[in-house]
Amino acid sequence: MNAQPELADDPRRGVFTQGPVMRHVLVMSATGGVGLVAVFFVDLANLLYISMLGQQELAAAVGYAATAMFFTISVCIGLSIAATAVTARAFGAKDTAGAHKSAGASMLFTLAVSTVMTALLFPFLSPALDLLGAAGRTHEIALVFMQIVMPSVPILALGMCGAALLRARGDARRAMYVTLVSAFAAAIIDPVLIFGLGLGVNGAAIATVIVRLIMLAIALHGLVVVHAMLAMPDAGHLRRLLRPFMAIAMPAVLTQIATPVGNAYVTSAIASFGDDAVAGWAIIGRIIPLAFAGLFSLSGAVGPILAQNLGAGLHARLMATMRDSLLVSAVYTLAMWALLAILAGPLIALFGATGDAAMLLRFFCLFVAGSFMFNGALFVANAAFNNLGYPVYSTAFNWGRATLGVIPFVHFGMAWGPEGVLAGWGIGAVAFGLLSIIVCFRVLGKMPAPAAAPAPV
Repeated sequence: MNAQPELADDPRRGVFTQGPVMRHVLVMSATGGVGLVAVFFVDLANLLYISMLGQQELAAAVGYAATAMFFTISVCIGLSIAATAVTARAFGAKDTAGAHKSAGASMLFTLAVSTVMTALLFPFLSPALDLLGAAGRTHEIALVFMQIVMPSVPILALGMCGAALLRARGDARRAMYVTLVSAFAAAIIDPVLIFGLGLGVNGAAIATVIVRLIMLAIALHGLVVVHAMLAMPDAGHLRRLLRPFMAIAMPAVLTQIATPVGNAYVTSAIASFGDDAVAGWAIIGRIIPLAFAGLFSLSGAVGPILAQNLGAGLHARLMATMRDSLLVSAVYTLAMWALLAILAGPLIALFGATGDAAMLLRFFCLFVAGSFMFNGALFVANAAFNNLGYPVYSTAFNWGRATLGVIPFVHFGMAWGPEGVLAGWGIGAVAFGLLSIIVCFRVLGKMPAPAAAPAPV
């Protein structure tokens, strides 16, 4: 691929098609990370609040519910990926009017898909918990939690789509506000409902619904009031956009679904060792998003940068974006692994973890956290595949990771107890992380010449 000269700043071009690529990667990742850290910190605090109620089955119930609900969140993420790709590509090609129509259409598509999904899944919440191994009072608590939260999925989907559209435009600051403000609201609402009103786990569920409403309100303020970028598309534009949107959304949704499928298998395996082990896995499930929020935000940051530069035909900047993103991912993971190793003891004390729960938490912090070096590589590669026109590749790699990279390793690890399950889950990431990056750079090397870049949607 031939290097291309840097273009002079042009206000008509997409934000990410100008200036140092590393700066865009760092700014987008940092702002996204701040919002995610706030959200995940509140999520972690919720589990701490519930642990303070003194009943281990409550924490286990939240763990089961979170695993089951992650399916719906994965669908929301997949839809937001499609919204980012079609909208950012239009911004990169200077088609502002088309970008605004694509943004409006994306919100409509997201609302329709998430509403249908919620209606179809609601009757199957109890069987889903049965499959995960929840039983007795733990099952009852988890079911009520999910019945309260599930109807708010379309609200969450629109809020996430709104934040993605703000990132597609290049407004990293307001995209951060969507999650940051809602997290601050949750920090106030959660303890009031859980302890102040004595609602316990149900209070945490109600707080989740309220926070999702706040998230959507903040997103709409940025899209409608600040940028006026939600244009109502006509029927013709909806028809034209439906195919490219779904061509990205469907593989992206399948990609995201793979992760909860893999996690569900891990949860089921750990459940065979009792509620104590499941509680430990639930704590780890809250620590992972908080500790590795930088990796999750990086995968979201890479998408709009790649899509805008693809729309502008600046292919040299695509390669630079991948290189810089992988460097940031590696440095971040090493730093976080070291921090978790240092904090293993304090975290165990903070959550009052005992027995298998304490053992799993310590093992994760000292050893398994390092596997996120390869998970981070997979995240970045998948973001590239989704935004460069190869979403099926991300589907293949994520499902490979969630099946071949989980099931045999976890099954074999069960012979060594819950620690073996966790070790198998971490080891399975290595091969798929490395292979995804190799394929990604080969795809970039075969990208067509700039003149043949795809036209904006």
